[in-house]
Amino acid sequence: MKKRFFIAGTDTDAGKTLVTTGLLAAANRQGLRTIGLKPVAAGCEQTPEGLRNSDALQLQQAASITLSYEQVNPVAFEPPIAPHIAAEQEGRTLSADRLAAYCRGAMMQPADLVLVEGAGGWRVPLSMRESLARLPQLLELDVILVVGMKLGCINHAILTAEAIARDGLHLAGWVANHIDPDMSCPDENLATLERLFRAPLLGRIPWLDNPTPEVVADHVDLSPLQLSKK
Repeated sequence: MKKRFFIAGTDTDAGKTLVTTGLLAAANRQGLRTIGLKPVAAGCEQTPEGLRNSDALQLQQAASITLSYEQVNPVAFEPPIAPHIAAEQEGRTLSADRLAAYCRGAMMQPADLVLVEGAGGWRVPLSMRESLARLPQLLELDVILVVGMKLGCINHAILTAEAIARDGLHLAGWVANHIDPDMSCPDENLATLERLFRAPLLGRIPWLDNPTPEVVADHVDLSPLQLSKK
């Protein structure tokens, strides 16, 4: 059975894309067929081909299965602001149902691993009626949480894990991503989270001056996810 996961972050800039591409690279090394999706992205650039988001482009490149950009990132907004605000400014409506439909289309590909990257934190709104957290519920995805290791990360991580559980979803694992090179007591913070989380630690990404998916892949362990070829 193909494995599908939603990649959530404790906050904006926690490193979801970095970790997602690293997980894809690690799976590619095992000969697995992989797909990375970014259903909604704000902060895109105008190009001759249309709006393009750097995170989505990285996912497209890191995956072993070639998808069109529109399959990877079906909903794109130019301003780097909350998606629901960007949608309001353009007179558009965002809905988890529509995003789920886009994802299901891409998921018809014969992939062994599909990673669906969220936007911002767990409760980022799509509208005043629903948040992006509704998407993994509709797709019945287990969750991998990226914890941006910085001051305050313990509170952010625990609150996010509680929200994931409250929404009826399973936390399949988490990744500690050291986004602050000057963080005090990083080992102690990591040890605290390991004691508080029931989910397995899939990797600890050190501060990297020049991060690449291949380098990140050296710091992750996919074995708790029990991936296999279809």
